[in-house]
Amino acid sequence: MNVLIVYAHHEPKSFNGALKDIAVAVLTEVGHQVKVSDLYAMNFKAIADRADFKEMLEPDYLKYGIEQRHAYENDALADDIKAEQEKLRWADLLILQFPTYWFSVPAILKGWVDRVFTTGFAYSKGMSYDTGGLERQASNAFVHYWRSVRYLCPQRSSW
Repeated sequence: MNVLIVYAHHEPKSFNGALKDIAVAVLTEVGHQVKVSDLYAMNFKAIADRADFKEMLEPDYLKYGIEQRHAYENDALADDIKAEQEKLRWADLLILQFPTYWFSVPAILKGWVDRVFTTGFAYSKGMSYDTGGLERQASNAFVHYWRSVRYLCPQRSSW
């Protein structure tokens, strides 16, 4: 199986880094092919902007979704987006490895999703979930909460 791990943590020696390293080692050991997109190491651009498109329909006024579809259909997406989409096409399994920041994904991972899951590639009218561009990929998210359940839910201190 081809496995893509998208890793979003700024510190390679963190618990999240250890989880990623173990996943790579174990998956490789049992015969799977593994690629890792280490977003911080790649200095992945999280901001969705005009630079995402090599050509635009309306250069004077950015309508991101419309430009995204146009760029996808005309092979005019930025090279970093196209590279990540190629990894997703290759993958049978997508693993998202990240800590939670304010009960959400890190901004760099949110930017990766916004920029890489383009209209036309991952979804569009009539394309979603089991009929979308990623219908053959299984996915998992490995989330690390740095606080205990007692801290997050003090009313449930018996957990």
